Amino acid sequence: QVQLVESGGGLVQAGGSLRLSCAASGRTFSSLVMGWFRQAPGKEREFVARISWSSWSGGSKDYADSVKGRFAISRDNAKNTVYLQMNSLKPEDTAVYYCAATPYYKPDRRFDYWGQGTQVTVSS
Repeated sequence: QVQLVESGGGLVQAGGSLRLSCAASGRTFSSLVMGWFRQAPGKEREFVARISWSSWSGGSKDYADSVKGRFAISRDNAKNTVYLQMNSLKPEDTAVYYCAATPYYKPDRRFDYWGQGTQVTVSS
């Protein structure tokens, strides 16, 4: 089992920035693919970003088109933590953001473990 705890959500004005953090425990962090998803009110949960376990390259990264160029995912294996730096935020980025983990880098972006989520609200 993997336990994931997100932090860093909050209220920000459009154009602002936030950094989300997710602390993982229960399994060797460096062996996990880590990801971020989000779910807006009335919508399905959607993929945001993921980073592989490839420590030598800093981790291969994959982003949803809607956040490319604005969001950046990173990981610190020494701290068992993955981050999501969100810049140039838009009201449509408002959602509950979930951290996720899986041992496998899957083409369908499926994840096995999930955090409880942290609310991000972007005001216009």
